[in-house]
Amino acid sequence: MTSRIALASLAAALLGATSLGATAADLPSRKTAPTMTAIDPWNPWMIRGRALVVMPQESASLRMGGAPIVGGDVSISTSVVPELDITYFFTRNLAVELILGVTPHNVKGAGALAGARIGSAWLLPPTLTLQYHFDPIGAFKPYVGAGINYTVFFDEKAKGGFTSFNLKDSFGFALQAGVDIMLDKHWGINFDVKKLFLEPKVKVNGGAVSGKVKIDPWIFGTGITYKF
Repeated sequence: MTSRIALASLAAALLGATSLGATAADLPSRKTAPTMTAIDPWNPWMIRGRALVVMPQESASLRMGGAPIVGGDVSISTSVVPELDITYFFTRNLAVELILGVTPHNVKGAGALAGARIGSAWLLPPTLTLQYHFDPIGAFKPYVGAGINYTVFFDEKAKGGFTSFNLKDSFGFALQAGVDIMLDKHWGINFDVKKLFLEPKVKVNGGAVSGKVKIDPWIFGTGITYKF
C-alpha cells in the first residue's frame, strides 16, 4: 500500500513538472528593443569653384555732342575667369546662392565706329539668386534660379587716343539653370549657365561721347561642388 502511494506521488510530481514546462514554453518571449539607426545630420551649406566663360551680347546707344551716333556700336571681348559661389539651403529644395568673381574686358567700336579702340575695364558682378533644386534623379541634382546683380566697374582705362573711359556701376537681373552630378555624399561636378541683363551708362572723353551699353552676357561655367 505504501509503495502504491509513493508511485502515485511520483507520477503526480512528474505531470506537474511537465505542465509547468509547457506553460513556460507557451509564454511569448521577451523581445529586445530595436536599435535606433543613426541619422546623418543635414548641413545647409554648399560651395562651388568654377571656371567661367563670359560672353557679352553687347549693343550700344551712343551720342556725341547730344546727337545720336547713327550706326555706332561697340564690341566687348569674351573672358575666361575663375569663380566662387556659396549656397545656403533653407530647405532641401529652396536655396540662395551668392556668386563672386571678377572679369576683365576690352571695348572696341563697331558699326560706324569699327576699328576704334575705346577702353578696357574690370567688372566685379556679385550676383544673388534664389534657387529651386529639384528632387535628385540618381546622382543628378538639377536646379533653376533667378536674382539680382550689382556690377562694380573698376580699373577703367581709355585707349586709342581717348582721354577717359567710364562705366557707371549698375544693377541688373540674372537667370540661371544648372546641375550637380554627385560623385559621393560630399563631392560632385557642376555645370551651370546664367544670363545677366546689364545696361550701364558710359562716358568717353569726359562725356563728349555718352550713352548706354547693353552687356547682357551669357555665362557658362563648370567646376567642383562640395556639400558640407
